[in-house]
Amino acid sequence: MIGENYRRVLANIAGAVERRKNRGIETGPVTLVAVTKNHDVEAMRQCIDTGASVVGENRVQEAKGKFEALDRSVIWHLIGHLQTNKVNQAVAMFDLIHSVDSERLLLAIDNAAGKIGKVQDVLIQVNLAREPQKYGAAEEEQTDVLKKADHLPNVHLHGLMLIAPNYENVEETRPLFRKMKELYQKVQDMDLPASDIEYLSMGMTNDYVIAVEEGANLVRVGTGIFGPRQY
Repeated sequence: MIGENYRRVLANIAGAVERRKNRGIETGPVTLVAVTKNHDVEAMRQCIDTGASVVGENRVQEAKGKFEALDRSVIWHLIGHLQTNKVNQAVAMFDLIHSVDSERLLLAIDNAAGKIGKVQDVLIQVNLAREPQKYGAAEEEQTDVLKKADHLPNVHLHGLMLIAPNYENVEETRPLFRKMKELYQKVQDMDLPASDIEYLSMGMTNDYVIAVEEGANLVRVGTGIFGPRQY
């Protein structure tokens, strides 16, 4: 079942890429992040053995046990909010942190990475919809955060991340994704010489097809692959 679901999501992504190509939108490769929050190591193994090469976790503590037990070669992404008191553990485990939302967190990551001789890859999370219950830099704040990331020696900036509101009508996400793509293109044109602005992370199980149609090249799908979460 997990393997079938994973292949179905890949097929849906391919269809969305073709549709955006027909609209003249850039059609580079799209990376599927298999979100394993609240799913066990055996489910992760099934997904990886089907072909998944990137897994995403929301919580550092949950990821730690899986990281030690998985026995598979895989790329680890942190997609959930990162508290500063968990930064040392996160930097030790994750290849890419999607959810950097402040200069304070950037400095903590830079410090932790420097201690272990690592340059930590990061994305800046933007709260484009200005939802008070969600993390992320406001649009007017993100320029300062991006410039700070570009100047830190132990951080390597790779792009932006968005978590869209959970609209009842999923089509309502489309204008937001379109606006995020425009913001991403502006960031690509910024003077950030130490950075590689290559990833636009947006789209989850409910809305990843629309996100890809509008330009996402990193999508984060959990329930669509693994089914309902195990609590």
